[in-house]
Amino acid sequence: MDQQSARTLRPASPVGAALGANRRESASLLRLESVPLAGRRVFIRADFNVPLTADGAIADDSRIRATLPGIRHCLDAGAAVMITSHLGRPIEGALTATDSLAPIADSLARLLGRPIPLVTQWADGGFTVAPGDLVLLENCRGNRGEKADDAQLAQRIARWIDVYVNEAFGTAHRKECTLHALALAAPIACAGPLLAAELDALGRALAQPARPLVAIVGGSKVSTKLTILDSLAAQVDALVVGGGIANTFLAARGHAVGNSLYEPTLLDAAREIERKLVARGARLWLPEDVVTAERFAADAPTTVRNVSDVRAGEMILDVGPRAQHSLGAELAHAGTIVWNGPLGVFELAPFAAGTRTLAEAIATSRAYSIAGGGDTLAAIAAFAVGDRIDYVSTGGGAFLEFLEGRELPAVAALQTRARPAIRRSEAVPTAAPEPALIR
Repeated sequence: MDQQSARTLRPASPVGAALGANRRESASLLRLESVPLAGRRVFIRADFNVPLTADGAIADDSRIRATLPGIRHCLDAGAAVMITSHLGRPIEGALTATDSLAPIADSLARLLGRPIPLVTQWADGGFTVAPGDLVLLENCRGNRGEKADDAQLAQRIARWIDVYVNEAFGTAHRKECTLHALALAAPIACAGPLLAAELDALGRALAQPARPLVAIVGGSKVSTKLTILDSLAAQVDALVVGGGIANTFLAARGHAVGNSLYEPTLLDAAREIERKLVARGARLWLPEDVVTAERFAADAPTTVRNVSDVRAGEMILDVGPRAQHSLGAELAHAGTIVWNGPLGVFELAPFAAGTRTLAEAIATSRAYSIAGGGDTLAAIAAFAVGDRIDYVSTGGGAFLEFLEGRELPAVAALQTRARPAIRRSEAVPTAAPEPALIR
C-alpha cells in the first residue's frame, strides 16, 4: 500500500473517536508541574510492583527509576513527599514480610542518596514528614478497602494530604482506592510526569498518528487479545500478527499448522478481523515462511517451510527469512509503529531471529514507535533496542486496555477533577485552594 492511499483510511468504528477523545482529555489533565508544592503534603501513587528474586531482591528496577523525575521535582519544590504502591497480591489487613515494600525503600535510598523511612499503618496519618523529605508508605493493598475502591478509606487519607499525584500508569486500568477514589477525594489531584508522558505517547501513536500506522500484535492466543485486534482493525493501515496468534490466522486462511499452538474455535473471529481490515483498504500481514520444529527445545532440529507446507507433527515457532524481509519492508514505510508481543519463541536461540529482526526494524525505522507489554519489554531488553524506540511504556495491562479503547479508571478520575465544576468528591476542611487548570 502506498503512503498516499494510506492517508485516506478512516476508522470504521467508534473506537477511533474514543481514542481521539482520550487524547483531548489527556491534554486537559492537571499536571504536577502546574501545581504549587512548597510546604505541601504530596501523596504520590506509584507503580513499584517490580519483579523480585527468590531471596527478595529486586530483579528489575526500571519502574522505580521511571518515577525519579517526579519525586525529585516534588522534593526540589519543598514538598513533604509520601509515596506508596502495591506489591504482589497481599491479603488486605494482613501483610506479611514478603508483601513489604522494604526492598523498594532500600532501592529508593540508593537511587536518591538519602534514607527513606518505611511507614506502616498509615491510612489515618499520624506520622511526620518535613518539607523536602520523603517517606515510603507500606504496601497500599494492606489497607482494608483498597481493592474495593472504598470511598471512606479515600476520605480518611484525603484529610491529611494536600496534593495527590498519580504516577502509576501500569495500574491505571484498575479501579482501586489509591488509584481512583482518592483522586476524587483529595484536595488537589494531578498527573505526574510519568503518567502524563505515557498518555501523551499513546495519544500520539493512536489518536492522531502519522500514517501509515502499523500495529504488531504477537503472543500465544487470539482469545487474550481479540478485543485489541478488533479495535486495531478499525485504526491501522497494516496489522502484523505473530506467534500463536498468527497460527490461528494462518489456519483461518486454510493452511495446515501441524502441532502448532492455535485456537480452532476462533477461526471465524480471525476471518472477521481480516474482513474488517480489507473493507477499509488496510491489510493483514502474515508470514510467507516459518521456522518449524518437532520439539519445543533449544536443541531441536529446525526447518524453514512455506506456510503452505507445514507438516503434521511440526510446530511453528518463528517466522522465516522471507517473512523477515517482507516485514522489514512493511515497517520501512511506516509513519507510526505500535508494538505489542513477539513473533516467535525468542527466548530460545533457534527461534529468536524473527523477533530480533522485528526489534531492529522498529529501532531503525524513521517512524514514531511505541512499545509495551511484558514479553515486548523482555524482547527489547534481550536485543538492546530500548534507546532506539521512541517510547517504551511501563504499563502492562493499562497499555493493552488503552489499545482496546477502554476507559482507564485512574485517568478518568483525573479527567473528572480537571473539570472546574467537579473539583473533589467531598470537601476536605484542611485543604488548600486548588489552582486553576492550566491547559
